[in-house]
Order: sequence, then structure tokens, then C-alpha cells
Amino acid sequence: MKEITRRGFLKAAGVGSLGLALACSAGAEDAVEPRPALNIVFILADDLGWSDVGCYGNTFNETPNIDRLARQGMRFTDAYAACPVCSPTRASILSGQYPARLGLTDFIRGHQRPFEKLTVPVNRQQYMPLEILTIAEALKPAGYMSGAFGKWHLGGREHFPDKQGFDSMLVTSGWGHFGNNSVPNIQIGKDEYLTEVLADHCERFMETNRDKPFFLYMSHFAVHIPLEARQQLIEKYEKKPKPPTGINNPIYAAMVEHVDISVGRILKKIDDLGLADNTVVVFYSDNGGLRQMYTGEGPIVTTNAPLRDEKGTLYEGGIREPLIVRWPAVVKPNTECKVPVTSVDFYPTFLEIARLKGDPSHTLDGESILPLLKRKGKLNRDAIYWHYPHYHHSTPAGAIRRGDYKLLEFYDDCRVELYNLREDIGETNNLAAAKPNLAANLQNQLAAWRESVNADMPTKNPDHDPARAHEWGKPK
Repeated sequence: MKEITRRGFLKAAGVGSLGLALACSAGAEDAVEPRPALNIVFILADDLGWSDVGCYGNTFNETPNIDRLARQGMRFTDAYAACPVCSPTRASILSGQYPARLGLTDFIRGHQRPFEKLTVPVNRQQYMPLEILTIAEALKPAGYMSGAFGKWHLGGREHFPDKQGFDSMLVTSGWGHFGNNSVPNIQIGKDEYLTEVLADHCERFMETNRDKPFFLYMSHFAVHIPLEARQQLIEKYEKKPKPPTGINNPIYAAMVEHVDISVGRILKKIDDLGLADNTVVVFYSDNGGLRQMYTGEGPIVTTNAPLRDEKGTLYEGGIREPLIVRWPAVVKPNTECKVPVTSVDFYPTFLEIARLKGDPSHTLDGESILPLLKRKGKLNRDAIYWHYPHYHHSTPAGAIRRGDYKLLEFYDDCRVELYNLREDIGETNNLAAAKPNLAANLQNQLAAWRESVNADMPTKNPDHDPARAHEWGKPK
């Protein structure tokens, strides 16, 4: 068990120093300061793309509850995952640290291409280390009860949520959305749909802890493949007229609505318990939408347009996420924020919400976004970073976003791409040749960051075989 009683309060600290000055929509009167010990409800979807929900422009999928949450809170247009695959992003949320610092840069257990140009690094450990002070542990000095329900994907039984500061948990496993296994074993019936099971447990957790401050981490498996949904919802979308553009898969759309229904249940329970004014609700996804399996098998299920590409890449379609925050005492309803934020920011934000400081030995790579939520200030960093040294839907790469500009560096051929995201959200116009000084500056800054977090890099593969480069293998 980790020692946390001595840790005191954790400081919400940022990593930058140049003072990026992008502003959220403003014009509201000063917000009222919330009382201490707010509840925090964090709802995490799996593989849900930036453009999969109505309030982000989707015209086929129906998400009335998520859309209502956006009308009641703040919708972020430029929110990012720290990694284009699930385990590293989940670790970044719970630790407040970049995946490269943790040495957990691929999904657990990861994969390899044994005959590609590069031999990619394997995760230093196939779990989130127990010595990492999680957000659940850091909230304990303020009396928080923490519950984790759903997908974990951060290690086996010895590294489950009950070993990481959570007081209640239901960790689900299996490859599908019906009849999953769980720890503790609750005998989930073969016809029970996972989003509904998770909503049941989250409702009970909030009921049990209604008189205490609580942190609820609701982690869906939906909308991750395989495509499975209740037949009644599937038929609804099969009958629905399709818009002229885009991918409109009826099963995928039904899965999105299943997530939306669970969000509605959580919001209703918060209202029924009389906790709405004292509860911060966050809705988010762990990486970009998955169009198709990285092996090229199976159907194409969605599109991330107007963003480029998908999960497993560092293009916007792989890392830009829907993010909505509702906080009645602070966040003006129906507001929008264009400031880039990322998943390492949740940890320091939640600590500042709980009015906690703490152990300076726990490094935080994120920065509290309270100034954005309150519309009273700016963030202090100048850039956000990514390191994904793995083959997936793309080749090993790193990226940096500073202001409107984003640079991608591909490790297998040293290719550099530079985009102005304000003018070119689809990343179609590579400016690297037109702006060589800016590209070089950003590339140097990215390299310096990698060194500062001790990022593991791929190496030249002595077994490279172009004829077999497409083959997949498991980590050694």
C-alpha cells in the first residue's frame, strides 16, 4: 500500500514558461467561488472521435445528453489526448504525467513489426507503477471517496484500482459489450450491455457517498470495437436517412447512443441526489476515433473528418478529443474554449478544484485549466508534446503544438511536417519547406522535451526486411 498520509496537498503546477496567450470565450460576470469538497465525475469514452457527437458537428449519431451537457457547461474545441492509444492516455489522466515520462507509450501489452525499419521500444512496465501517486490518492487528504468502474487497462490484478487509491471498483474485461467478466465477479448476464451495467454501479456509488466528497472515474469500453449494440437501437439507425457525406454505420451510431444514454443516467442521478450545484462533470475520450482495425481487417466504422486520420496516429484525428466540463458555480453555460489543453491537465485541475496542494516530489506535466473554466486568466505553458514511437496506423513519430502551429517528426525516415491548425485543421498543407526556421525551432524544442522526460526511442532494426515489413508481432 502506498504511503499517502504524509503527502499533504499537491500543488497545481504547469510545465511551460513562455506564456501562451489564447483566450476562451468571455464576457460573463465574475463567477461565484465554489465551496470546498466538490464532487468530481469523470466520464471517459473509449475510441470516441472528436466528431462523433452532435455538439461537435455529427448529424447522424444522436447524443442529446452529451449535447445538453455542452449547453450547460464549457465545450473545448482543442482538447487533446496525451497519446493516440488508450493505456498511455489513461495513465496520463491518473498520474498527471506524460506517457514518455512514465515509459508507458503504447497500449498494454503493445505490439511490434519485427521486420520494419525500426525496432520500437517496449513499455518499461506493462502496468502503471504503484509508486506513482494517482489522483485518487492525492484527493484523500480532503476526504474524498473514489470509485473506478469499467475498463482499466493499466495492469493486472496487482495493479488494479484498489491498489491505486480507489475505495470502490468494478474492473471489467472481455472482448465485447455483452456478458463481460468483472473483478469483483458480479456475474454479468450474457444479455447485459456494459454501458448499462457501469451506469448501475456508478449510480450506487454516488448514492452511497452522497454525504461525502467523491471522485467517480467512469471508464467505458464503448465505442471500441467489436461493433455490438442492442438490436432496437441498431434498427433505429438502419431506418434513419443518412447524410450525403461521411461514414454512417448503424451499429456504431447505436453504440454512441448507448454511451449517451449512460451519460444521461449519471446526470439524472446527480440531479435526483441534489448534488448538481456541487458536482463537476467532465466528459472526455481517450484517443481519436478508430476507423478500422490497424491490421486492415473488419469494416470501416466512422470518420474523424474534418480531422485527418485516426487512432494510432499523431494527426489530429488520432489525438483531438471531445471535452466538456460542467461546473454550475463557475462555468458559464454554453461557452466554448479554443485554448489547447491535454489529458495531463486533469490531475492538477482536480487538485485545485479540491483546494489541495501537495508533495513536490510528484512531478506534474500538466497545468490546471481553472483559469480557462473561470475565464479569468491564461495558461503558462507554450507547447504541448506527444511521443508515440510505435507502428500502428502510422509510423513511429513525435509531435509538438505551439500556438497555432503543429510539427510532426517521423522517426523512420526523419520526415518533418508542419501545419497551421487555425487555417488548416485537416493538416493538408505541409509548411515545413515554406517555413524552415520555424520547423527547425519546433523540432529542436521537441527534441529537448524528449530528453527532459527521458523518452525511449526506437532503434535501427538489424532484421529489417521490406518484403515482410507489414507483418505484426507481439512484444518480446
